[in-house]
Amino acid sequence: MQTRRLGHTGLTVSALCLGTMTWGNQNTEAEGHAQADMALDHGVTFWDTAEMYPVNPIRAETVGHTEAIIGTWLAARGGRDRLVLATKVTGAGMAAVRDGAPITAASMRAAVEGSLRRLQTDYIDLYQLHWPNRGSYHFRQLWGYKPKSDAAAVTAHMTEVLTTAMALQAEGKVRHFGLSNESVWGAAKWLSLAAAMGAPRMMTVQNEYSLLCRQFDGDWAELAAMEDMPLLAFSPLATGLLSGKYAGDVTPTGTRRVNAPDLGGRITPRVFPAVAAYLGIAARHGLDPCQMAIAWCLTRPFPVIPIFGASTLDQLRINLDAADVTLSSEVLAEIDAAHRAHPQPY
Repeated sequence: MQTRRLGHTGLTVSALCLGTMTWGNQNTEAEGHAQADMALDHGVTFWDTAEMYPVNPIRAETVGHTEAIIGTWLAARGGRDRLVLATKVTGAGMAAVRDGAPITAASMRAAVEGSLRRLQTDYIDLYQLHWPNRGSYHFRQLWGYKPKSDAAAVTAHMTEVLTTAMALQAEGKVRHFGLSNESVWGAAKWLSLAAAMGAPRMMTVQNEYSLLCRQFDGDWAELAAMEDMPLLAFSPLATGLLSGKYAGDVTPTGTRRVNAPDLGGRITPRVFPAVAAYLGIAARHGLDPCQMAIAWCLTRPFPVIPIFGASTLDQLRINLDAADVTLSSEVLAEIDAAHRAHPQPY
């Protein structure tokens, strides 16, 4: 398994990151443990989770179950120092977690303590803010996005969070901090404010990124490259669309689409022609489409680590083997052409 520097953290992580959000819903504890074993056997030592997982659907009664499954795996297998664990504090509006309360100093500390308890560990390697209190344009919210303009209030909130981050880091409970579903302005503000305060730097950003979702390719790409803030790219397979399993607008039994028919707004009149274009490229060059999509992420001109999960061991094995795939210049040229023809399918 190739490795990558994780920005300014000083950590070296696997070039691929294991996503775990199906554990506790689509996957049982035993299945989660089996996926964890397989990932580690393939050299994937960077794992991502969140306090609100599992998802699809998110329910109050299952919040925290994914972290708990990782915790029982750690208790059974040991070797915490083999892993770099990332988790997240839930933001405002998620009713299943703390009744939808926003991130505050108190809620952040409580969330950290809860994650540590469920994960059965003394420290979190990377603690991420799942989305900003001020709102976000991610998850198809771009169409009606109305940015806030109360910079003083946002700065006060960020100062509160960074002060808490300093304390949590000093206590040894969190090694590093990161962002998720964030904007370029937000990331720049976090960086400048942390520098002025002498507070922990936001080291990474976890935003959606795939052949079908390329919002990161503009200003975000420049910030990631200039500031060495790696993108932890979630949904690099576009929630399974790029595997081809939904081609023809079908919903196979046991898939994510059973509980989320529009896949979070990703099913549009434009999406299946775009999927067909990428499936065609993979077929012409004898590539597995999932492996092509993940391998493409690793070719980007800014630091990126794709995060992917799976609901079966066979799916996971295919995804893990993407680490050994090198895309030819011909494949990359065809991908560029497909992107120009299908620039924003959802």
